[in-house]
Amino acid sequence: MTLFLFLVILAYLMGSFCSAIIVCRVFGLPDPTVEGSKNPGATNVLRLAGKKYAALVMVGDVLKGTIPVLIAKALGATPVTIAFTALAAVVGHMFPVFFKFKGGKGVATAIGALLGFHFIIGVLVAATWLLVANFSRYSSLASIVSISLSPFYTLLLVGQLDIFPPLFFIALLVLYKHKNNINRLIDGVEPKIKFKQGVIKDIMESPPVINENEEIPSPKPVAHAAKTEPVQAKEKTKEKKPKSKAPAKDTKTTKTATRKTSKTEEPVTKAKATKPKTTKPKVAKPKTTKPKEE
Repeated sequence: MTLFLFLVILAYLMGSFCSAIIVCRVFGLPDPTVEGSKNPGATNVLRLAGKKYAALVMVGDVLKGTIPVLIAKALGATPVTIAFTALAAVVGHMFPVFFKFKGGKGVATAIGALLGFHFIIGVLVAATWLLVANFSRYSSLASIVSISLSPFYTLLLVGQLDIFPPLFFIALLVLYKHKNNINRLIDGVEPKIKFKQGVIKDIMESPPVINENEEIPSPKPVAHAAKTEPVQAKEKTKEKKPKSKAPAKDTKTTKTATRKTSKTEEPVTKAKATKPKTTKPKVAKPKTTKPKEE
């Protein structure tokens, strides 16, 4: 009994460390409980920060379920105690004591706990998720179906009825956390995924969940235009200034060059302009003598 309580409390406390909130606080990212879909999980972090940080959150959520189960196995706990340890880890992820009992949906932690409990069961659950997502194109539906089938997989592979109740309770908790997704699936407004572009990429591009009571501020086109006009005017003046300076320098140099050339060419032109004086030869007129009258 002491070992049972120790493992259950340890698993719950480990599950209460919300990987999404911790990663976002360490790297200065937006709070996943306030931004996006307001779900502190890997999918919301993927929308807010990108693949690298979402992968860190995913690994952390899976390990929260795997490590407590492996510790229970190492301490020689019974299969029933191990199953309740897995349940405690999932409950800690969904209702973390360190973050005001507001956690994620528990899919990654549940898969991690199943991998630690029975590796083949974890692989079957992951394969079921991929198959359902491939045919239906709904990530939420794939999570619901795969986790719901996990208790029946354990009955087929392990064959113990006493481990069925805690695993079945995990499936019920996952269904409860996906109640909004179930309503959207019924209404036909749940976003689909496309495997051609990649599951993670499409989830990142899907629109976040917005509250109906939340008011969206309207844009102000007038103020935007007023701000952009002086910027454009400044850019035009900046473009005109170098053009006006460049020809000014060229005109100065051309003027000095023309002055120098004009000075050197002036005597030549004057020399050409002065014509030599031509003196006309004087022609001596013959003197005519009048004959004397007799």
